[in-house]
Amino acid sequence: MSSDDANDIGGLKVMVIDDSKTIRRTAETLLKKAGCEVLTAVDGFEALSMIADNHPDLIFVDIMMPRLDGYQTCALIKHNDMFRDIPVIMLSSKDGLFDRARGRIVGSEQYLTKPFTRDELLGAIKKHTTSKAA
Repeated sequence: MSSDDANDIGGLKVMVIDDSKTIRRTAETLLKKAGCEVLTAVDGFEALSMIADNHPDLIFVDIMMPRLDGYQTCALIKHNDMFRDIPVIMLSSKDGLFDRARGRIVGSEQYLTKPFTRDELLGAIKKHTTSKAA
């Protein structure tokens, strides 16, 4: 990606919800380098109050989390009138057809398999946010 690509997403507020500290740190580092403001949460419960307070431009959510999993978290976001327009991208270490389909059913915009690359992460953000800004 050229530096122009990073400029397209600079200033966006992106949330990463994952119970893995490694994934949160990796995503946060990549996103901050691209100029994004990054919010992180350990699970869906923590994320929901942060979403209400911060209204992120895009949310990455891990599927497998304790208490409230990624599907439940995505469904709650998409059923809320204030937040349903926020793109939600599912993260999973599994690349199964069933998981992808279930992600679509709860309203997610895209599905990324972990470990993701910098280009996949930034590409997903560009895909779901640049059309909104234009």
